[in-house]
Amino acid sequence: MNTSLHESVRCVIRMKVLLLKEPREDENGPDPYIKELASYGHTADLIPVLSFTFVSENELSERLFHPERFGGLIFTSPRSVQAVKMCLEKHRHQWDTVKDSWNSKSIYVVGKTTASLVVGLGLKPVGEDTGTADALSSLIIQREKSDVLPLFFPCGSIKREVLPTALKENDVPLDALTVYQTSEHPDLQKNITDYFSQQGVPASVAFFSPSGVKFCVNLVKRLAGSQLEQIKFVSIGPSTADALRSHGLTVSCCAEKPTAKHLATAISQTLQTPAPDL
Repeated sequence: MNTSLHESVRCVIRMKVLLLKEPREDENGPDPYIKELASYGHTADLIPVLSFTFVSENELSERLFHPERFGGLIFTSPRSVQAVKMCLEKHRHQWDTVKDSWNSKSIYVVGKTTASLVVGLGLKPVGEDTGTADALSSLIIQREKSDVLPLFFPCGSIKREVLPTALKENDVPLDALTVYQTSEHPDLQKNITDYFSQQGVPASVAFFSPSGVKFCVNLVKRLAGSQLEQIKFVSIGPSTADALRSHGLTVSCCAEKPTAKHLATAISQTLQTPAPDL
């Protein structure tokens, strides 16, 4: 009998998965990653890893309300969109007067989650299917010219330099502004310790950012002890996978795209087969 891959992946033993990520913003019901893994028969728990502090509000406001100074916008994280949203809530009428001007320019995004939040601002994004900063950089370079106005890039304090470097090398001007500071969640160590004490060692641990790896991978290794080799370590993307490998861990799988569906499929596949080091 022919059985689709999707159906065969679902026919697995229920296993515990630990998701080291922030909860989805503005989501009614369970986090989409927990929901997708549940549809495959797995039990997932979520522990927030990062804490964010928003900064540079005056500088952000000054740029947002002068779109004539820029060739477009770049968003590479949901948090950067949230920073803009918080700023706009204090200046809603003023935003309505410049929104159309921004929409006459390119609004670049990475990933569907960020894209949906950008749509919520009343903007029309492009690039949601790129999935990585590398792919988005290629798209921007293809579309932009070197003699245009700079692209405005609200970003976090911990960001990869892939996109800024690629644009600089191709003479695409960029105006980057740090709009949020990233730090370790104050309850991270306690929450992970409590999880291992109460739930035991999970079948799989998924990481969602290089920062998340930095803040908790050593604790996970210590708590897992002699059972470390039994854990399937999973990453949301290539940069996170590289961070895991830099700590001496084998990456069992990497999501094809940074979505709940792609990650759940990857985890389910790797939990029922020997995991290659991708």
